[in-house]
Amino acid sequence: MADLDDLAAIKKLDLQNLSGSILALADQVRQVVAGKDKIVVPRAYYGVSNIVVAGMGGSALGPEIVRHLFAPKVKVPITIVRDYSLPAFVDQNTLLILSSYSGNTEETLAAGEEGLKKGAKIVGIATGGKLEQFLKTNSLPSYIFEPKFNPCGQPRMGLGYSIFGILSILTQAGLLDISNSEIEMAIKEIEKANNRFNLEVLRVKNPAKQLAEKINGKIPIVVGAEFLAGNVHTIANQINENAKTFSSWFLLPELDHHLLEGLANPKSNHKNLAFLFLDSNLYSLRIQKRVGVTKEVIGKNGVEFLEFKPGGHSELEQSFEVMVFGSWLSFYLAILADLDPTPIPWVNFLKEKLG
Repeated sequence: MADLDDLAAIKKLDLQNLSGSILALADQVRQVVAGKDKIVVPRAYYGVSNIVVAGMGGSALGPEIVRHLFAPKVKVPITIVRDYSLPAFVDQNTLLILSSYSGNTEETLAAGEEGLKKGAKIVGIATGGKLEQFLKTNSLPSYIFEPKFNPCGQPRMGLGYSIFGILSILTQAGLLDISNSEIEMAIKEIEKANNRFNLEVLRVKNPAKQLAEKINGKIPIVVGAEFLAGNVHTIANQINENAKTFSSWFLLPELDHHLLEGLANPKSNHKNLAFLFLDSNLYSLRIQKRVGVTKEVIGKNGVEFLEFKPGGHSELEQSFEVMVFGSWLSFYLAILADLDPTPIPWVNFLKEKLG
């Protein structure tokens, strides 16, 4: 097993500097904030009755975090579409956000064409590509950014652009109020978490390294609830792509209504599975109780469970701490597997086959 404190060996594996993208997350946020005046949402977009975000893979992770973290503050429902087509309810009263880091995601482009026919109020987020051309051709508003602080170039590691790009759009459209102090709080929490989990922090003091070693060789099942639901999905996605490791995710309370009966079989579950709970003292009291009882049931079935407890005082602080923790966890799992975390050869193979 690789030594997670051997920086020279790690840098030889991390050829495209994915660790640099994690460290630059706060700078991604600063870049969006500094350029937010470039995001102009027309007055005609105000007063929509619903929000739909169309995006795939890493380009849908930021929207997922926004949807759950800011649920109490966003004034209309948010739906995330990971498909070629849009729900039937999409119409001229829908704010349709097209999220594609590359700008060339075929499902998102198809959703954009359909949204245009339905008369939806469309805005896009991308680094360029076909989406930029689609938006320009149809005189639609956009946030086209240069990813200066994502050296590995992977959408899943550009969460600062995605999250704060969408927050800027929602704020401009009068659908969300987020203060400068909240933005500063997020930046400070990101930097604080990076100082806690980064490469130079030795394993003995680094929870991300410790949990990676405990999970290594098993299938991680990420569990969380409420305002951390988007983080749960994000961590599983990053483990899939960064560590090239099978991982899945479940949310409480839904998990308790079916998955507990699936722990008994196959009999190898105790050898293969490791549940990772994103636990929080800010969960509702019933969810906190469910976390404890759910762990008890998993333990009684002989399956390992681990936990990460963020220490922030607010939901916003905890979400961004968990975000940074999950990125480093997936990075360290890649190193333990002796892999460069950046390339995604099978995803690229599939895209090439699809033409």
